[in-house]
Amino acid sequence: MGAVSPGWIVVGGEALVDLVPGAGAAPGVLSPMTPLMGGGPFNVAVTLGRLGAPTRFLSRISTDTFGEALVERLRLSDVDVSMVQRGAEPTTLAVVGLAEDGSARYSFHVEGTADRLVADPGPLPDDVRALSLGTVSLLLEPGASAYEAMLRRESAAGRLVSLDPNVRAALVPDAGAYRARFRSWLPDVGLLKLSEEDAGWLAEGADPLAAVREWHGRGPAAVLLTRGAAGLAALTGAGDLVEVPARPVTVVDTIGAGDTVHGAVLAWLAEHDALSVDAVRALDADAWREALSFVADAAAVTCSRAGAEPPFAAELAAR
Repeated sequence: MGAVSPGWIVVGGEALVDLVPGAGAAPGVLSPMTPLMGGGPFNVAVTLGRLGAPTRFLSRISTDTFGEALVERLRLSDVDVSMVQRGAEPTTLAVVGLAEDGSARYSFHVEGTADRLVADPGPLPDDVRALSLGTVSLLLEPGASAYEAMLRRESAAGRLVSLDPNVRAALVPDAGAYRARFRSWLPDVGLLKLSEEDAGWLAEGADPLAAVREWHGRGPAAVLLTRGAAGLAALTGAGDLVEVPARPVTVVDTIGAGDTVHGAVLAWLAEHDALSVDAVRALDADAWREALSFVADAAAVTCSRAGAEPPFAAELAAR
């Protein structure tokens, strides 16, 4: 990518540590677990920083050993940490289980952890053009209410709000209430990104594409849908469906792939001076095809290596 447009993207949400199993152990013996840094919004911020988009991360991060590593990873990925809050509470842990195809499932250890205690910083600075939110941070109180207040306030202020619900059903105490909250956010969302699986869950088993079209009509200027090995699709502002295939790649695991998609599309929008609701709504099918092709390249790199390791801009330029 070339130089991106001025203006910052603020990514709000959890930073955590994934405990990822190593090689298979003997029956009745646990595999060694490798701690890898992650969290959906954290991965989005790392992706944006590595792709050259001016990015600030907003969260509460522990002062424990894991938290220090998380902050350092942000810095090394060119993410501004001036909005990061710190606390002595422990870092959230996510225990990862990997299926034979590399897909991941998660169990979370979240009680009393730092990220759920984030405080609303108030109105964002004038140099911020977009706010990205999603995943566990929108579920766990009291932080969830702080992020929801930001979503509504910053949308009302005219900023592009990008949302990836990235549903973790095991943490949802009341599925009906959460689905209603999700629908209530849509008028304030400029770009909705979600997986086909999440769309199906949110639509209570209804056809994901039909649900996406309904949600598109409730507010978002565009919707980006990930389909795993089947590739990516976008519903444009004009209601056209644009599809691109996934890139051929040897999948190590899919940890962070969806987050890479979210970060990469925001980076593409930043480079093309399209970080506004009106600009996203105006993108035609050809522009979305170009964007999705870039995003597919980025996600393929992440899938080709263990853990959430989004690419740097130079890696994509060399492909």
